[in-house]
Amino acid sequence: MKMANRNYHNKIVSLYAQATGSNVQIFDENFRPCEADSESVDRMSGVDQNVCLYCACAERSGGIHCREAHVNAMREAGRCGKPCIYQCELGLLFWVSPIFSEGKFTGALRGSGYISDSVDSSTFAEKGNGAIPAEEFARRVAALPSGDTEKIESLAEMLQLCAESLSTGRENYHELLRLRSEQQASLSASIDELKTKYPQGSAIPGYPLDTERQLIAALHRGDKKESEKLLNELLAILVFSNPDNFRNIQLRALELAILLTRAGINSGSNTAMENNAHYVKQIQEAKAIEEITGTLHGIMENIAGQITSFQGIPHALAMRKAEAYIRENITRKITLREISKIAGLSAPYFSTIFKEEMGENLSRYINRLRVEKASKMLIETNVSLSEISSECCFQDQSWFSKIFKSFTGVSPGKYRNQGGNLTLNV
Repeated sequence: MKMANRNYHNKIVSLYAQATGSNVQIFDENFRPCEADSESVDRMSGVDQNVCLYCACAERSGGIHCREAHVNAMREAGRCGKPCIYQCELGLLFWVSPIFSEGKFTGALRGSGYISDSVDSSTFAEKGNGAIPAEEFARRVAALPSGDTEKIESLAEMLQLCAESLSTGRENYHELLRLRSEQQASLSASIDELKTKYPQGSAIPGYPLDTERQLIAALHRGDKKESEKLLNELLAILVFSNPDNFRNIQLRALELAILLTRAGINSGSNTAMENNAHYVKQIQEAKAIEEITGTLHGIMENIAGQITSFQGIPHALAMRKAEAYIRENITRKITLREISKIAGLSAPYFSTIFKEEMGENLSRYINRLRVEKASKMLIETNVSLSEISSECCFQDQSWFSKIFKSFTGVSPGKYRNQGGNLTLNV
């Protein structure tokens, strides 16, 4: 974690801990725990200090090292972009959420403080390492509240929101990873079905051109759900039929990308041809099946949104819905996914037409509205800069000053001192 962000990180986890009664620990990109400020340390490492230091599970010969379990969970969360819930051998429950910067994993938040409700408390004394009396170890563990599935999932989701607020750079990167993870899980399930249907030694199925035609027909109908299903079937057969030939998969994926793009062109899309070169380059530079899968699903979703739009969803109405929603929720973190859902369009297509219709991308538009709100507060109230920063949903005062100056040319303090006699650089 960068030093400049440490205070903000500590504040977020401290507020989470106070609100939920959980323990929270920050880890860096190398899965090492970061130091906490003295006011937060009790909340942030209570389980580690009161229980984990005296637990024999991690040191028992042949046992799974606890640190390895934590690291594996953080790796999995970083891969999927979503919380990972797990428990140690003792039965303590943990949940982790990843933090990203510019699309790169830079750390994680780990929550704890509960024990599984299925654990037999009579075994606690046997799990101590002898550093404290067995009775004391059992008492400490038994004092932890029991965590049912629903409660822990809610705590994990709340911690995920904290992790997303600490992430910087690419918008909605957590959502992108979650989507890719879901796509890959669905693809893996389809491949498993093919393995059952075509056991080792049987004839490998050929590429299903009929399924390809059904996919294009579903796209033209605007049936997104059916399109996703058929695309997954094509990808599953493609991967299953070429287990050791990534190049063949790549070449067939390029043909499919061009076919999908052509479907968008034939349906009246003006941007499909422009995006074609971009998609082709992504597939050509792909190093893994996951990247190809993500690109093809992205093409399909984009074109499905465009086709649906050309079937009668007015851009003006979609933009009005989006604008109203953004203004109503400008004081909290809002995502591309939820705004596009309100507009009734797919996220990729909404992002494209938003810039075309509004003349600026979504991120800049949201920042501009926040700067407008902040500028009014600077002139009309005596609220401190830090409070204005928080009220207008900037991640910290430093980021607030940077964004504010990018629009006005001056810092928030100078803007207030000059009485706001400036024109926003919009």
